[in-house]
Parts: sequence; structure tokens; C-alpha cells
Amino acid sequence: MIEVKEKAEARKAGFKLKNLRWWIIGLIALATVINYIDRSALAMMWPDVSRDLGLTKNDYALILNVFMVAYALGQSFSGKIFDKVGTRLGYVISIGIWSVSSFCHAFARSLFSFSFLRATLGFGEAGNWPGAAKSNAEWFPVKERAFAQGLFNAGASLGAVVAPPFIAALWVAFGWEITFMIVGSLGMLWVLPWLIVNKGEPKNHPWLTQEEKEYIKNGQSKADNDDCAKALPLSEILKKKESWAVLVSRFFLEPIWWLFVGWMPIYLADTYGFDVKEIGAFAWVPYVGAALGSIVGGYYSGNLIKNGSSTDRARKQTISIGGVIMLSGLIATITLADTPEIFVGIVALVLFGFQFAIGNVQTIPSDLLSGKSVGSLAGFGGTIGVLSVVLMNFLVPQIAEISYNYIFMMIAVFVPLGIGSIFLFARKIKSIEE
Repeated sequence: MIEVKEKAEARKAGFKLKNLRWWIIGLIALATVINYIDRSALAMMWPDVSRDLGLTKNDYALILNVFMVAYALGQSFSGKIFDKVGTRLGYVISIGIWSVSSFCHAFARSLFSFSFLRATLGFGEAGNWPGAAKSNAEWFPVKERAFAQGLFNAGASLGAVVAPPFIAALWVAFGWEITFMIVGSLGMLWVLPWLIVNKGEPKNHPWLTQEEKEYIKNGQSKADNDDCAKALPLSEILKKKESWAVLVSRFFLEPIWWLFVGWMPIYLADTYGFDVKEIGAFAWVPYVGAALGSIVGGYYSGNLIKNGSSTDRARKQTISIGGVIMLSGLIATITLADTPEIFVGIVALVLFGFQFAIGNVQTIPSDLLSGKSVGSLAGFGGTIGVLSVVLMNFLVPQIAEISYNYIFMMIAVFVPLGIGSIFLFARKIKSIEE
């Protein structure tokens, strides 16, 4: 009996999974798809929910901002938690909180109950971003990190593509209460393969081949491979000027993405009189462009590094190209978008440019810091970005009463400010711990 057990353990210890790092980022991308389905459900079904419960557009703005404030706080808190407990357990905690919150939306009946559940949803969902940045710093060499981040961000875009038709189909079949229960259950199911595949950091993972372990280690910085190094406190990180490139750029760039995630269904209903089914038929289109931008931007940056460009040049060149595309598209929303088909096509271009750039912006923390500290900077950067979104969300209902064009003009101005801050604060993107 003992001999059989020993043979089973030996076989288990000898199992290796090639390209394990891509399985890890693939699961994180899947979690991101679920993340966006959960967060999109309320916006998609708001016309029905608000009619049933007597809620208003101003109530929606308040609920959305409660989500964003909790999301902002959750980014910083989650970054520290992930640095403390690691990505394996950190993701279980994060997705567990947001999945239960999403499920319980089915029982909300008031402004207060929706606000409370959106707060816990946002707090849980926030962990996905610093968690992904930390995981990529641990599992990928520098030259592959932007592409890995692009695949992860493509999960956000794919989730935004899948969410409208998926939620609309569920809504037609079951109504909004059952729909919340179904989408809230998806994250709970995700935990099982995550715990099976992700057994720890690369240096301790029994399934990682020696070849892949050496490939990862040899492509990382000295700080990444320093087992004696400790995580830097946030106060120490903020003393480095380069860290502010992440914070300021995210403050100006994040509202561009969140304007369309949070308000595009409402815009389509207000401007074109769309119902839930029509919103589902149109709202997914821009996120196809976003998904392509995530992958292409990550590939473009990584390819520059592979061909001899410095990390600094690769990141800044890619981010600049994305900025030009974003700005061109935002101007076009004001001058050319006179039909819903043209509007969603132009927004697809805007979100392509956004994701082309933002994957590299989100990779900068891992360029500056080792995996032991990257979660703190990535999380605080997310907090700063979301605070900007909260301010925007207070303004949108007021400005929309006049014209949505003024909103598009406002975020168009943010583009050069966000891109320029990277050049201003990070004269050279490189490790600041060595």
C-alpha cells in the first residue's frame, strides 16, 4: 500500500506542463472576462431594473460612483494583499467577494441595497488588476510582459464583447433577477481550475519545466531574482519620480475607457431610444477593437524589445501611437458620429487605441519594481485612475443634459496630458531598485 502511494506521488511530482506561464495568464484573462460580465450586467439591464424599482438616472450615477469609489480603494488594498499573500490566494479572495456580490444583486430592491452590493462588487473586482500585474512580473521575462498584459486586457475587452448579447439573452429568457444569479455563479466555478493549475510561484511550482523556469529567470531583472529583497512600502515607492509616471498617466487615461464601459448603454438609450435588446446588439462592437488593441499593442512593444529596442523606447513608442489613435477617434465622435453604426465603429477605434497604449502603461510598474513590490504601485495607480473616473461620473449626468459632445471633448484633452506625463516623470523606464 505504501509502495503504491509512493509511486503515485512520484508520478505526480514528475508531471510537467509546457508553457505553464501561458496557462496562468490564460486563466487570469478568463477571470477578466467574468469580471466584465459581472460589472456590465447592471448597466445593460438598468432600463428594466429602474422601471421595476422606480429608480432614476441620477440614482444610477450615484450607484456607479459608489462602485468606483470602492473599486478605487480596493485597488490599493488589493495590491498590498497580493504582495502579502501571493497571487494564488489573492485571486481566490478577490473573485470570491465579487462573485457573491454579483449573485446577491438579484435580491436588491432599493438605492441603498444596490449601492451596498456595487461597493462590495467593486472592492472585489479591483484585485484583478494589481493581481495580474504582479503575476506577470513573477511569471514572464521583461520582453514578454507587455504581450502578457495585452492578453489579460483582451479578457476585459472580450468580456465587454460577450456581456451585451449574453446578458440580453439571459434577460429575455429569465428576467433580471435570475440573470444576476447566473453571472454571479461564473466566478465561483473559475476558482476550481485556478487552484489546480496555479500551485505557487514559478520557483516552487512542481509542474514547471526546468527549461521554462530558466527562461523566465534569465529574462527578469536582478531585483526580480533577489530572494533576499523585501517588498518596498508605498511611501518609499512614491519617493521615486518614475512612479508618478504611472499615477498621473492613469489619472488622465482611465476615464476614457470607463466613460464607454459605464455610460455607452445609457448613451445609446438616450440618443437612439434603444431598449435592452438593441443595446445588446450594438454595445459589444467597440470591444472587438479593444481586444485587438490589447493584443497588437502588447505584441508591438514586445517585438521592439526582441529586435533590440530598450524597454524605455518600446513602452513610450507604443503608448504614443495608442494616444494618437485615441485622440483621432474622440475628435471623430464629435464631428462624424451621426448614426449608431458610425458611432460604435468610431468608439471601436478609440478603444483600440486605448488598449494599444494602456497595456504598456500597466506594465511600467513591473519595469520599475520587482515582483515583490509591483502590486503596491499597480494597485495605487489603479486607485488614482479610478478617482478621476469618479469625478467624471459626477459630471456626466449634468453635461449630458446639454450635449454628450462636451464629454467627448473633455476626455480628448486628457489624452495628451496622460501620454505627456510618462515622458515628463519617467525620463528612462528601467528598474529603480537596482
